[in-house]
Amino acid sequence: MKQRYYVGLDVSRDVTAICVRCANGVVERRCETVTEPEAICAALVDLRDGLERVVLETGRMANWLHGELTRRGLPAICVDARQAHAVLSQMHNKTDANDAAMLSDLARTGFYRKVEVKSRDGQERRALLAARDAAIGARRNAENTIRGLLASFGLRVPGRPRTYEARIRAVLEGQDALVPIILPLLAIRTEALRQAAALTKELVRQVKSSDACRRLMTVPGVGTVTAATFVATIDAPGRFTKSRSVGAYAGLTSRRHQSGAVDYGGRISKRGDRLLRTMLYEAANSLLCRVKPGRGQALKDWAMAVKRRTSHKKAVVALARKLAVMMHAIWVSGGVFEEREA
Repeated sequence: MKQRYYVGLDVSRDVTAICVRCANGVVERRCETVTEPEAICAALVDLRDGLERVVLETGRMANWLHGELTRRGLPAICVDARQAHAVLSQMHNKTDANDAAMLSDLARTGFYRKVEVKSRDGQERRALLAARDAAIGARRNAENTIRGLLASFGLRVPGRPRTYEARIRAVLEGQDALVPIILPLLAIRTEALRQAAALTKELVRQVKSSDACRRLMTVPGVGTVTAATFVATIDAPGRFTKSRSVGAYAGLTSRRHQSGAVDYGGRISKRGDRLLRTMLYEAANSLLCRVKPGRGQALKDWAMAVKRRTSHKKAVVALARKLAVMMHAIWVSGGVFEEREA
């Protein structure tokens, strides 16, 4: 019978520790190599015919490395780093070699949670969203720093003139010592604003060319950024057999604790993608508070009923979860939003 091998890869930026186990659990090989797909394949080339699983954890380089190894014919599997960490933390001595050995044992036993790796298009769209978020954050940080520094000298930003830059320059009149401090921050804010606008323009262009995004934007409260985030994060809607599973994937379902006679639900898990959860929450809040009456009225009425029983935040979370389920169903069915009873 052909020998089967199970490989664990502990990946770092420069070096990857490799451990290979046989089906009976015996360690066949331990080694280290540079974190390059060709080098990893070369380290396993004589075992290629018997490779059953090659396991690595989720991380910054996981998408790239998984894709490259898969393209080279290795049976690569990406596993949830949180679950792997819970197992790896049981070791007394944490080393890269020991981590690789434990991962190879997870590969052999099948005791892992497989993570779906995003497609290249999904990764690129996520990168665009992250870059836009960073530019907006840089603008916000610059504005907060300017406001804080001025406040420390008893200076307040007025409501006029109309533009932000003109208001700051008006405050700086007669404040010669603060001009060389504040103006560079103002330039940072202006450049961040310009780059955020350029990234937003590119995002809008991509969304217009995406049939899935256009259909998702028919849902009340769902705009360009929310639709793009949903498509980029979910990536392959077919991996969810039930649309309601998307709510749990986004971390919008409540925790549950059960032990003997104790059984209660808690706050939402927040275990899913943070950006997706944030965008869904903002879309739900927009629908509940800002969307004009008429469109999506049944959804809004449902959320208002929840709000009367609980609170505004809980109603928004419940509506966000409902939107996630609805958006997945629309994506899978190929339809658009249709007004009906919620």
